[in-house]
Amino acid sequence: MAILVTGGAGYIGSHTVRWLQEAGEEVVVLDHLRTGHRKAVQHSPLIEGDIRDREELDRLFQTYSIEAVIHFAASSLVGESTQRPLDYYDNNINGTRTLLAAMADHGVDRIVFSSTAAVYGEPKRVPILETDSTAPASPYGETKWAIEHMLGWAEQAHGIRFVCLRYFNAAGAWDRDLGEDHDPETHLVPLVLKTALGQRETITVFGDDYPTPDGTCIRDYVHVKDLAHAHALALKRLREGGASGIYNLGSGTGFSVRQVIEEAERVTGRTITVTSGPRRAGDPAVLIASHERARQELGWEPTHTRLETIISSAWEWHYHHPDGFADEKGGGK
Repeated sequence: MAILVTGGAGYIGSHTVRWLQEAGEEVVVLDHLRTGHRKAVQHSPLIEGDIRDREELDRLFQTYSIEAVIHFAASSLVGESTQRPLDYYDNNINGTRTLLAAMADHGVDRIVFSSTAAVYGEPKRVPILETDSTAPASPYGETKWAIEHMLGWAEQAHGIRFVCLRYFNAAGAWDRDLGEDHDPETHLVPLVLKTALGQRETITVFGDDYPTPDGTCIRDYVHVKDLAHAHALALKRLREGGASGIYNLGSGTGFSVRQVIEEAERVTGRTITVTSGPRRAGDPAVLIASHERARQELGWEPTHTRLETIISSAWEWHYHHPDGFADEKGGGK
């Protein structure tokens, strides 16, 4: 029996595929490769296709003996989602609806869903609990929130049990051969490291007057390998008959933008030029997760929590692959 990983050629998806492979799982990857990378997936079948294509899904379920789905496939840029909301509703919500319908018709009744901390919007307190109010501030966050509700109804109607994992700031890399490669890049850690590499002239700090110790935003960074482990544990819970659930995935510790930049300078041994910019609308001062529920119910505890560990692993990847997967023979896609 195989695990279908949608979006498995993307950043977190490819790391989860690697984790499952090393655990001896049979994995099948479905990815349209518009943002994912063929080179990120090794040793498992990679089907180039779209989750909105019902015929493709039917062929896949008929060809492989799928027992469960880990679902990453989605458009995921907050800023872009405000400019192209209809595309996000189509790809994320319609795509998941099509996937769930195919699962129901083919008797696949377990799914682990890649959700996001963006469902919370502006937090009322930190650390954030899963029971706190949800008020997404972007179409991206709202599509993920809507899918969480869709999963609840799909369970009621079709018996599809689910685990939703709400990530905070994913960062780091598996090793020098598997890491983060986005175009455009929007995440702080790779942007800082690209500045260290000389690929960018400066890193812009958006707001230095927040009510934090150094005036810059504080975020909860969780290593991508810890995220991959959480997906395996969520799958284990469903296999063992556990109830559906929603879980935060974060380290429980926050680091400021300035701390990230300073640590990157220490790790790389290079000076990183910083430019000050105005605050961005919708950027909360502090975002930190409580992962107590994941610890108690999934047995998950992040182990790569030191900022030095996160940045060092990311630097190992970026230093050896300054152009991401595109610097490998055959290109990035």
